[in-house]
Amino acid sequence: MKRIALLGATGSIGASALDVIARHPDRFAVQALSAASRVDALVELCQRFRPHYAVIADGSRAGDLADGLRRHGLPTEALAGPEALDFIAAEPGSDTVIAAIVGAAGLSSTLAAAEAGKTLLLANKEAVVMAGPLLFAALGRSGARLLPIDSEHNAIFQCLPGDFRRDPDNAGVARLLLTASGGPFLDWPAERLARATPEQACAHPNWRMGRKISVDSATLMNKGLEVIEAHWLFGMPAGRIEVLVHPQSLVHSLVEYVDGSLLAQLGSPDMRTVLAHALAWPERISAGVGRLDLLRAGRLDFLPPDRQRFPCLDLAYAALHTGGGAPCILNAANEEAVAAFLAGGLPFPGIPAVVEATLAAVDAGPIQDLPAILDLDARARHFAGREIQRRGGMSATAAMDRTAWVK
Repeated sequence: MKRIALLGATGSIGASALDVIARHPDRFAVQALSAASRVDALVELCQRFRPHYAVIADGSRAGDLADGLRRHGLPTEALAGPEALDFIAAEPGSDTVIAAIVGAAGLSSTLAAAEAGKTLLLANKEAVVMAGPLLFAALGRSGARLLPIDSEHNAIFQCLPGDFRRDPDNAGVARLLLTASGGPFLDWPAERLARATPEQACAHPNWRMGRKISVDSATLMNKGLEVIEAHWLFGMPAGRIEVLVHPQSLVHSLVEYVDGSLLAQLGSPDMRTVLAHALAWPERISAGVGRLDLLRAGRLDFLPPDRQRFPCLDLAYAALHTGGGAPCILNAANEEAVAAFLAGGLPFPGIPAVVEATLAAVDAGPIQDLPAILDLDARARHFAGREIQRRGGMSATAAMDRTAWVK
């Protein structure tokens, strides 16, 4: 019986994870659940899964959570605030942590799970982007196991040899190929992108995702962040990580070997497949996902990404090449710009413009420890907010509560 702490239970990843968990009550039990601010949704999940702990990240809702649990006669202990997220990520009652909080808000708890030696199912790519060296140092100290649950990185994990991390130089891997759907604006001309609305950007053609990651998919920043994540997860240099646009979203990524072989992982675009794989690894269990009918799918198309219309991808490669704190700056500026866009305070092309300006203006410096990362993150957000206001928009901090972004 694996005992699960699920960080980000009310988002789409959380819903998929709980669906898989509920299908296998003989294998999994829920030890802890967290949400950003949706108290009623969290209480409803506690009624169903009876965790030992429930955490609401918004500390001002602590009383509401305690009242809701008490009203339903639940024995679940109510906790609140960022420190409580760190606590449930590290406390010994769970052995597996699903890190599904999007953005910088999930960094500290992800590091806490790694330091505690947990099996870490990682959807929070920003933790790797912001603090890759710190995260992998923590994994090395504690002996924690990391299993990626981004669909692309999980696909690569499935296609690599089992001993790849121990001896990558002799594994015969030539390239990692990350696939991208292209998002809702794949065929839009540049002039139309200037008028794109948040609703249009969030209307992903294949995947059901939260609003922030949907916008990242539309700008191709999501794929840029995944390039940086792949670099750290698999120890692969940027020059051997490439991106292919694959509109059908059936091939989730590929590994090319030096002998010319390509191994690909295919499946329906449903995160339950990925979560079932990681939850049961190294075994396989049912995910509740229908079989992929290749005859019905008919064709698989692949295109190069359009780097002129979607410059965020090259900005991410540039940040990875610069190293140090540059990926942290990239992530912070992007979060601020996306929040402003979602609030109606920045046009769609303003997202890469704000990121580029912030990367150019804020000194990256080396990655030393968590306080230094958080300081750099804050400085990058401050500059990005000023840049957004300079362009006539509303700063993201004033427009949106970032802790509500759950994948």
